Amino acid sequence: MDQYVTGAVIRKLREERKLSQSRLAEILGVSDKAVSKWETGRGYPDITLIEPLADALGISVIELLRGRNVTNTNRSANMEKLRFYVCPICGNVLCAAGEAVVSCCGVTLPPLEAEEPEGEHRCVVEDVEDEKYVRIVHPMNRAHFISFIAAVRDEGFELVKLYPEGGAEARVKTGRTRWLYWYCNRHGLFRLSLRGDRRG
Repeated sequence: MDQYVTGAVIRKLREERKLSQSRLAEILGVSDKAVSKWETGRGYPDITLIEPLADALGISVIELLRGRNVTNTNRSANMEKLRFYVCPICGNVLCAAGEAVVSCCGVTLPPLEAEEPEGEHRCVVEDVEDEKYVRIVHPMNRAHFISFIAAVRDEGFELVKLYPEGGAEARVKTGRTRWLYWYCNRHGLFRLSLRGDRRG
């Protein structure tokens, strides 16, 4: 049987909450020997106990299964720390202003790592009145396409969802746009800084 939650994690989180093994056992309605077995790797909590165990340890089930708690340290909502997630099953696009546990369609999603654009992922940006016209030099067919373009400003972001057979282009408000992001379904996330109004 695969170990879905480790004893070291249970012990660490229990101690952080200043709970004794017997107190945790009492909360869960099990024996303190059972808790001791979990923590020493000689047994595992029953799957029906995972949710109550996570509650008792003060974290989410996903955090318990991942083996660490997740704390968003970006309290000031610095948009430079914005993270994008894309579901590989349904294509849903999700965003968080800092570290988060994000899941969709039953899958825990990793944050996308942005790369510098090159080749067929180049970005062309033109000022058109009070907007920026953004065009990605990229094919747009069902097998290979740009899924979205996002303009990130100091105070928020604007996301334009794109679809195969359409154009890899968008018009976004100029405002104080600092970065452009776009996502290729095969090659991942790309980012271009517009500080100093650099062009791709």
